[in-house]
Amino acid sequence: MDLVLLAHLVILFFLICTALAAIVSKDLLESVIIFNAYSFTIAVTYSILRAVDVAMTEAAVGAGISSILFVAALCKTKRREDE
Repeated sequence: MDLVLLAHLVILFFLICTALAAIVSKDLLESVIIFNAYSFTIAVTYSILRAVDVAMTEAAVGAGISSILFVAALCKTKRREDE
Protein backbone atom coordinates (compact mmCIF):
# COMPACT_ATOMS: atom_id res chain seq x y z
CA MET A 1 0.00 0.00 0.00
CA ASP A 2 1.27 3.42 -0.87
CA LEU A 3 2.41 5.55 2.07
CA VAL A 4 0.44 8.58 0.88
CA LEU A 5 -2.76 6.54 0.63
CA LEU A 6 -2.17 5.20 4.12
CA ALA A 7 -1.73 8.75 5.44
CA HIS A 8 -5.00 9.80 3.77
CA LEU A 9 -6.83 6.86 5.32
CA VAL A 10 -5.46 7.65 8.78
CA ILE A 11 -6.56 11.29 8.45
CA LEU A 12 -9.99 10.21 7.21
CA PHE A 13 -10.37 7.83 10.15
CA PHE A 14 -9.36 10.61 12.57
CA LEU A 15 -11.89 12.98 10.97
CA ILE A 16 -14.70 10.47 11.39
CA CYS A 17 -13.71 9.75 14.99
CA THR A 18 -13.49 13.42 15.97
CA ALA A 19 -16.81 14.22 14.30
CA LEU A 20 -18.58 11.42 16.15
CA ALA A 21 -16.85 12.26 19.45
CA ALA A 22 -17.90 15.91 19.21
CA ILE A 23 -21.51 14.88 18.65
CA VAL A 24 -21.64 12.24 21.40
CA SER A 25 -19.82 14.21 24.12
CA LYS A 26 -21.96 15.48 27.00
CA ASP A 27 -19.40 18.04 28.19
CA LEU A 28 -19.70 21.12 26.00
CA LEU A 29 -16.12 22.31 26.56
CA GLU A 30 -14.89 18.87 25.54
CA SER A 31 -17.02 19.12 22.39
CA VAL A 32 -15.47 22.49 21.54
CA ILE A 33 -11.96 21.10 21.96
CA ILE A 34 -12.77 18.06 19.82
CA PHE A 35 -14.34 20.33 17.20
CA ASN A 36 -11.12 22.35 17.10
CA ALA A 37 -9.15 19.15 16.50
CA TYR A 38 -11.57 18.30 13.68
CA SER A 39 -11.15 21.76 12.16
CA PHE A 40 -7.36 21.54 12.34
CA THR A 41 -7.43 18.11 10.70
CA ILE A 42 -9.60 19.48 7.89
CA ALA A 43 -7.03 22.27 7.43
CA VAL A 44 -4.27 19.65 7.17
CA THR A 45 -6.37 17.75 4.63
CA TYR A 46 -6.79 20.87 2.52
CA SER A 47 -3.06 21.54 2.60
CA ILE A 48 -2.38 17.94 1.51
CA LEU A 49 -4.77 18.50 -1.39
CA ARG A 50 -2.72 21.62 -2.23
CA ALA A 51 -5.50 24.08 -1.46
CA VAL A 52 -3.29 26.13 0.83
CA ASP A 53 -5.51 29.23 0.76
CA VAL A 54 -8.52 27.20 1.91
CA ALA A 55 -6.37 25.48 4.54
CA MET A 56 -5.19 28.80 5.97
CA THR A 57 -8.75 30.12 6.06
CA GLU A 58 -10.01 26.97 7.77
CA ALA A 59 -7.23 27.13 10.34
CA ALA A 60 -7.86 30.81 11.07
CA VAL A 61 -11.64 30.76 11.11
CA GLY A 62 -12.43 27.16 12.03
CA ALA A 63 -9.83 26.56 14.70
CA GLY A 64 -9.13 30.13 15.72
CA ILE A 65 -12.07 32.50 15.74
CA SER A 66 -14.83 29.94 16.19
CA SER A 67 -13.10 28.38 19.20
CA ILE A 68 -12.89 31.77 20.87
CA LEU A 69 -16.57 32.43 20.17
CA PHE A 70 -17.61 28.98 21.39
CA VAL A 71 -15.67 29.33 24.64
CA ALA A 72 -17.06 32.83 25.18
CA ALA A 73 -20.59 31.53 24.68
CA LEU A 74 -19.83 28.60 26.95
CA CYS A 75 -18.83 30.97 29.75
CA LYS A 76 -22.37 32.35 29.70
CA THR A 77 -24.11 28.97 29.75
CA LYS A 78 -23.92 25.70 31.65
CA ARG A 79 -20.95 23.53 30.81
CA ARG A 80 -22.70 20.16 31.03
CA GLU A 81 -25.70 19.05 29.08
CA ASP A 82 -28.55 17.74 31.21
CA GLU A 83 -29.27 14.08 30.67
